Amino acid sequence: MTISHHKVVTIDYTLKNAQGDVLDSSEGQEPLVYLQGAENIVAGLERELEGKSVGDALNAVVSPEDGYGVRNEEMVAAVPREMFESDMDIEVGMSFQAETDQGVQVVNIVAVNDEEVTVDGNHPLADEVLHFDVTVRAIREATAEELEHGHVHSAGCDH
Repeated sequence: MTISHHKVVTIDYTLKNAQGDVLDSSEGQEPLVYLQGAENIVAGLERELEGKSVGDALNAVVSPEDGYGVRNEEMVAAVPREMFESDMDIEVGMSFQAETDQGVQVVNIVAVNDEEVTVDGNHPLADEVLHFDVTVRAIREATAEELEHGHVHSAGCDH
């Protein structure tokens, strides 16, 4: 069996930036399980995995356009401090969900003062060239429910 649309795929991976710093890895953890073709992983990696088989190993270099996007400075904005609960300690590095014209979006706090909080809606890895080392561990057919929901179901998953 090879990786193709609507297959459930299990991979071990290490993600590095262009400088070779490890950004994320499944090493020492459970492997990543995703549904091919459901946008569960970045498009560039999904495309590189298409057609691979169990045991295949690959090094994939993914451009920002096929990864977490190109940084957009229009997604950085200062908002009034009053938009946050008054007793909340707001600190740089915190993340929040914000309602936008495009729906719910995660924003990161990048600056705080008494009057304003500066939020950044760019993904933290925007503009990064991603370097993936991947080994395919398993491939199986997706269940009807997984296809309907657009993601892999694991023990305890009720949605």
